[in-house]
This record gives sequence, structure tokens and C-alpha cells, in this order.
Amino acid sequence: MLNEKLKNHNIILASGSPRRQLFFKELGLDFEVRLKPVREDYPTRLKHFEISDYLAQLKALPFKEELNDNDILITSDTIVWHNGKALGKPKDHSEAFAMIESLSNTTHEVITSVCFTTTKFQKTLNDTTKVSFKNLTNEEINYYIETCKPFDKAGAYGIQEWIGQIGVTKLEGSYFNVMGLPTHLVYKVLNNL
Repeated sequence: MLNEKLKNHNIILASGSPRRQLFFKELGLDFEVRLKPVREDYPTRLKHFEISDYLAQLKALPFKEELNDNDILITSDTIVWHNGKALGKPKDHSEAFAMIESLSNTTHEVITSVCFTTTKFQKTLNDTTKVSFKNLTNEEINYYIETCKPFDKAGAYGIQEWIGQIGVTKLEGSYFNVMGLPTHLVYKVLNNL
């Protein structure tokens, strides 16, 4: 459906995430993946969605000079917001354990920002989903980290994995947003172009 509407455009997804690439396929989009390394640093004054908005826009910067008139570059960033701070990707087992333990028996927010960049405009949208976890035991947390190795995931977990299946008790908002892409927003923006 979108492909017909966007047949005169070249969609570029600047993400190495297999999940985001799968979502684009499932939305029925013809797209290419282009990757450029970016240091994901942000000013400490930024809070909440300001962080993910900033990082999604930052990821578009290296492409600006090479975009053609019919290109639509899509960049994205997801953060976990808990107790007034952003949880990034854990460096090791102990950091992953501490993150998941802090999410146990609480509610946190997962925020994903998506930035659409062309030669004429840049538009950034974000979506927030509230996720509640049951009280997780140390044994459950260790088992999850050992079996799923969530070191590439903000907040040290993937909702689609074992920990989400056994631990998530409530979800307010988009499930796909928690997986890393608010597909309903991407569809809406591309459909309205």
C-alpha cells in the first residue's frame, strides 16, 4: 500500500537493528539500509524524549550532504526512562543485572524517536510506552542475561524475549514501540507525505 504511494521516493533506513529492518519489510516498504557510525553522546541537560529526539537527529547528520531530492532518510533511537534517568545499553553482566533489578516490580517508560530527513525538511516524532514488570527474582534475572545476552538493548531487555514473556504485567501504549519502532507513527508520516 505504501510502496505505491512512495514509488517516486527512495526510502533509506539508517539502522543496523534486525527488528527495525523486519518492521519495514512488514510495513510493505521497499527500502535500503545504509549505516554510518555515530557516537551516541548527548548533552546531560536533556531529559526524557529530548534525549531520543536528539540522538535520532544526530544519526541523520552524516547523511545530510549525500541525500538526493527523492530520498527519505529514517533514523531512530530508543531509550528506557526510569527514576529520572535514561538507561542505555549495559556494558557487562553486572550492569545488565543492576538495570533489570531496578526495573523489577516497577513501571518505566520506553521512548522511541523517529527522524525523517529529506533535502527539504526534517521531522522528528516520538512515542512513549509505559511498561510494568513483576517482582523478578535474582535467579530469573541471571537466567535471562545468561541465555539472551541483552547487551545491545537499552535497559538491558527485549520485551519480545523470555523476560518480557514472564515478567511484563502491564503495557500502556505501543508494543512495537518497546521493540524499537513505533510502526503506527512511521506508517502515518509516510502515508501523509
